[in-house]
Amino acid sequence: MDKDRVEGSMKSVKGSIKEGVGKAVGDTKLETEGKMDKAAGKVQNTVGGMKDTLRNRE
Repeated sequence: MDKDRVEGSMKSVKGSIKEGVGKAVGDTKLETEGKMDKAAGKVQNTVGGMKDTLRNRE
């Protein structure tokens, strides 16, 4: 498994937590940061998945 997949998954989880806390306390800045972290994590996870696919084809 590519390290990008692991790091991307961790960013996504961190983003979900930030988003939830932001919603709970009414902090729109924290909620937005969480959404951005989640999106960045999903992109990084996808890149890692593509790397894994290419590596497995060799």
